[in-house]
Amino acid sequence: MIKGSNVTLGALSGNVGSVIVSLGWGSPTGEGDADVSVLMLNADGKVRGDTDFYFYNNPVAADGSVQLLGKTPTADGNEDRISFDLTAVPSEVDRIVVAASRYEGARFGELEGVRLSLADGAGDDLLRFAIDEADSVSAIIFGELYRRGGEWKFRAVGQGYDAGLAGLATDFGVDIDDDAAAVEAQNGTATDDQGDQGNRTPPATVDEPASTAPLVAVPAPRTSDDDIEKKKPTARPRTAKKKVTLPKAAKKTLAENESWKVARLFPVSALKSDRDREMRATSVLLSVMAQVPEFGRRLTAAFGAPAGRMETFTEVTLPHGDTPRRPDGVIRVERAGKLWTALVETKTNGNSLKAEQVQAYMDIAARRGYEAVITLSNDVALEGSPLVDVKIDGRRKHKVALWHLSWAEVAHQAQMLIRHEGVGNAAHAWLLQELLHYLQHDNSGCHGFQNMGPAWVPVRNGIDDETLCHGDRRALEVVESWERLIRQVCLGLGGELGQKVLPVQRAKRGTDPEARRLRLADQLCRDGRLQAELRIEGTPGILAISADLRTSRLRTSIEIPAPEQGYPLSWAKRLVRRLAEAPADLHVETLVEGETGGPRGTLERLRPEPADMLPKDSGIRITGFRLSLLKGMGSSRGNAESGFIRSVDDAVHRFYTTVVVHLDRVSTR
Repeated sequence: MIKGSNVTLGALSGNVGSVIVSLGWGSPTGEGDADVSVLMLNADGKVRGDTDFYFYNNPVAADGSVQLLGKTPTADGNEDRISFDLTAVPSEVDRIVVAASRYEGARFGELEGVRLSLADGAGDDLLRFAIDEADSVSAIIFGELYRRGGEWKFRAVGQGYDAGLAGLATDFGVDIDDDAAAVEAQNGTATDDQGDQGNRTPPATVDEPASTAPLVAVPAPRTSDDDIEKKKPTARPRTAKKKVTLPKAAKKTLAENESWKVARLFPVSALKSDRDREMRATSVLLSVMAQVPEFGRRLTAAFGAPAGRMETFTEVTLPHGDTPRRPDGVIRVERAGKLWTALVETKTNGNSLKAEQVQAYMDIAARRGYEAVITLSNDVALEGSPLVDVKIDGRRKHKVALWHLSWAEVAHQAQMLIRHEGVGNAAHAWLLQELLHYLQHDNSGCHGFQNMGPAWVPVRNGIDDETLCHGDRRALEVVESWERLIRQVCLGLGGELGQKVLPVQRAKRGTDPEARRLRLADQLCRDGRLQAELRIEGTPGILAISADLRTSRLRTSIEIPAPEQGYPLSWAKRLVRRLAEAPADLHVETLVEGETGGPRGTLERLRPEPADMLPKDSGIRITGFRLSLLKGMGSSRGNAESGFIRSVDDAVHRFYTTVVVHLDRVSTR
């Protein structure tokens, strides 16, 4: 679409009762980011109340009409997704504005590939809108959904906004008066010479009837900054219900001795076969999803399911030719008299999904009107690379979406709720705790990605004896396994910290996932290294991981920028004080401008003499410091104590808990 154009959603798809809007962007450094926001407006172009403003601190509508699904890593940055249940939008809401804003003085002109896309309930992309003129604005209205003649339409707005999130929200009638908003408003007005609000002009409309007054996509500017200062301070919108989390400290046990085991809701001792594990895992997960609405909604919202009453079933029988099929489970969600349904196929204990089996369920779902087929296994899906290939009959009017969940992602979502965000009541928190205990038990079979694959040993041997050739398909298989492992490490660390942990994909490496993996495979053949980068919310830099298969060593490192003020010796002393509890074998390297590297040494040697971190030539500018830990890596392909997977996971956790946690935190807003 082009700026100002509009389209009727019903003309693009017959499945637009619920849609997913994605906002994406990237940056040359891989670090640029923005926050999405949604405003539901009445016919006057204003919100009905502050709760009609959805952003990072108010992400879900009580009626399920809006849910911010969070960020998904892409090849060149991030993509923020928003789920809209258009059937649940109140009748008094005339239009829905979708926007994004940057913070701490950042501007959209610093980002690349700013874009919006919209998909229907089956996950099929319906439209795309690229914003090419972001320039120096700190907020952008990407587009808006609005009603016309009983149908929903979308308009591509692409209008820059100078005043940031606070100014945008205030102009639509939201009261914003907290510290973060005040700082943002001050940054916007200071940068734009007393707030040049005249830059915001409504975009032209296209294809609207002459008798219909065009919608004004951007509100009129505020009358003066004094009016804003007179507004009565109000609390930032929050979720309505009080959240309950389980206490971190364990209660004193009444057991006579340590051999007594606490009675569990979901026992695992009786599981003897893979079939037993699959049946128990499916039943346990689906039952908790139905009983804990926050958890069930979190797992299904990304698949287009509405917010509503959920029922789950196991071991159902469905006709399929001469041989009936028995999927592992069925999920049904009812909302406003409409039914959303999905078939569930589960694998545990490292067993892989079977293409023939998934294909049969896709065919059954298409014939019976199911919206989705959801697969669960220990494997982790890769961007742009489905776990199983299925054929879609284009002649069928009803389309079925195929989605995948890893058991690691299920455990991650349970951790985020019970340890950090909280759920509606203590009983729900206890249920999630029992689910998490079950998933993490050795006998459950739900261990996440746990095998580097059959190519691991031949590739390692080929690197050792220098016989691994460029273009060897087995190198690509190892790279794909490495990417799965890194995604799982992000899920595990993010669940423990309660923070976003995402793999970084640099824009210079290209946007095509397959082409990027081929380049990494060539690098593996050339120098025997696997490399990855993680962005952890709130940390001052990117956590880098390098696995050198030639030397069997893992390196975890982070680069932190030099302070903008003060003296180099003060920087060095302060860094050493910060790292007082870090390992003595931590490597510290000073990064200097125009040089390959500055002074370096172990923390043990630098502690008594921080001045040794400074270049001998005082005229050389210090740009930052690199902190690194080295450790031996496991050799086997599995998840045993001596395995490669366990050693990577342990290395990342050790580096974060002993080094990164002591560094200065940075604001994420």
